[in-house]
Amino acid sequence: MNEMRGEPLVQRLQAELPVAATAFELAGRRCGLVIIDEQNGFATVGGGPLAPVEQNDQIDRMIGETDRLARRFEERGLPIAVFLDWHATERPEPPYPLHCLAGTAEAELVPALAWLEHSSAATILKADCINDFVGSIDPETGRNAIVEWIALHGLEAMVVVGICTDICVGEFVATMLSARNHRLTPPLRDIVVYEPGCATYDLPRSRAEALGLPATAAHPQAEAHHLGLWLMASRGAVVASAIG
Repeated sequence: MNEMRGEPLVQRLQAELPVAATAFELAGRRCGLVIIDEQNGFATVGGGPLAPVEQNDQIDRMIGETDRLARRFEERGLPIAVFLDWHATERPEPPYPLHCLAGTAEAELVPALAWLEHSSAATILKADCINDFVGSIDPETGRNAIVEWIALHGLEAMVVVGICTDICVGEFVATMLSARNHRLTPPLRDIVVYEPGCATYDLPRSRAEALGLPATAAHPQAEAHHLGLWLMASRGAVVASAIG
């Protein structure tokens, strides 16, 4: 590692914890698209306490790629599951401030994706925790909405996009992999993370400390995005750079 110390951290991470992205082909597979938390409260500038404070290229790319891919799935008659972070005021989610409260603009899809609310291909799922697989469980009946969605459509593969790569997307994908391996989701085989359709937030350490936050709040975007992809890939997810 010594000879690499002058390189940017994200390059060093790729050298030591490589992520190999590939193309994934839809043809011949019954595939669904899962969109995670692409809401004003996370992806629209000034949309809430956890939203970006300025325009961000990675987040803009995520929204554009998600819109393009979702329209393609709709045209092919393939199902789309849209997760919304959705909280009641009496149920906070520490360590985060109150966000995406039910019925507020924060909880709504970003404008470019608002059409999904009226799409016959889309199923809207509301979750009140970081892990959307857990958030899909009805605490009264134990039924799991995302498991039922997979079974209803007989999915062999799912493509996942959304925000944040290393938090909500990573939690969902890791849990889906375990659920698949535990045979909870037949006939699901492939869980694919479409990298251009994912993003995370940017909070370099210097900015975190300037805001009076502890150094542990640091969250540099490129590095966190890479680590999220690596963790998912290391658990058995397919990381895709293109969807054919």
